[in-house]
Amino acid sequence: MARRTIKTDYLARVEGEGGLKVVVRDGVVKSAELAIFEPPRFFEALLRGRSGMEVSDIVARICGICPVAYQMSAVHALENALGVTVDGPIRDLRRLLYCGEWIESHTLHVHMLHAPDFLGYAGSIDMARVHGDEVRRGLEIKKAGNEILRLLGGREIHPINVRIGGFFRAPRKKEFAELAEKLKRARDLAIEVVSWVSTFDFPERERDYQFVSLSHPAEYPFNEGRIVSNRGFDIAACDYDDHFVETHEKRSTALRSHMRDGSTYLVGPLARYALNFEKLSPVAKEAAKDAGLGPVCSNPYRSIVVRAVETLYAIDEALRIIDAYEAPERPFVDVEWRASTGYAATEAPRGLLYHRYRMSDEGTIVDAQIVPPTSQNQASIEEDLQNYVGTFLDLPDEQLRHRCEQTVRNYDPCISCATHFLRLDMDRA
Repeated sequence: MARRTIKTDYLARVEGEGGLKVVVRDGVVKSAELAIFEPPRFFEALLRGRSGMEVSDIVARICGICPVAYQMSAVHALENALGVTVDGPIRDLRRLLYCGEWIESHTLHVHMLHAPDFLGYAGSIDMARVHGDEVRRGLEIKKAGNEILRLLGGREIHPINVRIGGFFRAPRKKEFAELAEKLKRARDLAIEVVSWVSTFDFPERERDYQFVSLSHPAEYPFNEGRIVSNRGFDIAACDYDDHFVETHEKRSTALRSHMRDGSTYLVGPLARYALNFEKLSPVAKEAAKDAGLGPVCSNPYRSIVVRAVETLYAIDEALRIIDAYEAPERPFVDVEWRASTGYAATEAPRGLLYHRYRMSDEGTIVDAQIVPPTSQNQASIEEDLQNYVGTFLDLPDEQLRHRCEQTVRNYDPCISCATHFLRLDMDRA
């Protein structure tokens, strides 16, 4: 068989830059390697010597799409180090802020980044010419999520109202009135979105993933919970480094994670959904059922449906929190600095996000570790490519390139967070 090479210098509709090399010999995929080449940004090093009070605002700049995830992970880890417990209305507001991020991030991915793959368009602009109503519907839902971030965070991108112990300012109940009406409208639209994406033409591919996510006894996980898996794994965030390890490979500027036993795992919507299905709200469970999903989904191409279900859940949860909300007497609890180490994991839209900080007596950061979801999913992305590309080898080069890119976009990778994606080099002989 003659050698064929397919190159994509930059993968569209992901956040970041990198490359992919697929080697095929005698009709068999021998390897699939991600080569992330975006320059590293050294956030962990930049935090050293900074005050703990500065951390949440600094780490928010890691990502413009999911800044809340980095802020929440940071404040939870620092509070864990200082022995601070935040509950009541302040805890509810943090959960509400996370709802806003899930709504805007998931909706962006579903409508602008991933749906064009299934509908045969190069991008969302081309898609909007034919599916304008669907795109406008998505933008209206996303706007409701952005409004939550603006009200609670002070602005829609890189919120500035988050601090250790709570918020600088807590909104009054009446400030939520207009937002609640927008969210009720968004909930109805989100049900339509679940139905819409469920009609896409999905490749029938499944894998026996090792799912990893947070799990909380009483709620679908955002900010809190233990780290669990479908293989019986169950640890606290403080034990993360005992079971997971980051390694560096020469082809990539990003670290990649795996279990210490060498096994790979999957974080993100499919994992959360499989490990926490029963904690979804009734309207989200009903929508999932109507979309043809069971309590577990192992087809990565159907992750767009699961993201739509999670969006619906986040809207419903936001309305529940707003309805029950009463403003706290103070927007934050006081903290006292001490030499200590703290750990936390939260659920970014793309999956588990782990933070660890070590501080001095004065509250200065001595050491920091941040493990984003995309770093944890790199190995799983490669395994998906190696497993699935072989079943698409009869396609022409352009269609095969599309399938490779679509397989990567199943993960909604934020490569800037992991530090980025994609040049495709397809080597066939």
